[in-house]
Amino acid sequence: MGVTVDVHEVFKYPFEQVVASFLRKYPNPMDKNVISVKIVEERKDVSTGIIYRKRIAVCQNVVPEILRKHSDDCWKEVNILKVPNIQLEEESWFNPQERNMAIRSHCLTWTQYASMKEESVFRESTENPNWTEFIQKGRISITGAGFLNCVLESFARSFLRQGVQKGIRIMEMLLKEQCGAPLAE
Repeated sequence: MGVTVDVHEVFKYPFEQVVASFLRKYPNPMDKNVISVKIVEERKDVSTGIIYRKRIAVCQNVVPEILRKHSDDCWKEVNILKVPNIQLEEESWFNPQERNMAIRSHCLTWTQYASMKEESVFRESTENPNWTEFIQKGRISITGAGFLNCVLESFARSFLRQGVQKGIRIMEMLLKEQCGAPLAE
């Protein structure tokens, strides 16, 4: 089955400021689920000017404790859920000339039981060149937890929607702190 999340947000700030805020967004006291974010690879293509980054985020395991505690025979499939943290890999391609940044993320934990993928883009807004559009498509599918697949996907749907809204609020707060009020039309 799977859970999808689609987001389209316009930040009323210039592209460069939005991207800089995105790269500094975590860890943040407003979202204690993200423990750390580390750049593990960064390089610039001298011919195109595109900057490639690979980051690893360590996040708290947010699966409800009730689903992680069971260990009798009927719950064997979910023993993998007992990990304290999960890791996500994010790759980004920042193109300053075309004023866009593409991002792909996926989960490194639970890969045999779940698939989590996100694709995002920051780009100059078509409405106003001083604004930035953020478009994100994400999908989570749970396949290895037997009868709990639907329960876990329902939890994921709710958690993802809340997380998206929280991430947008954090971005807006960082932008306001660093750049002042949003730009008017």
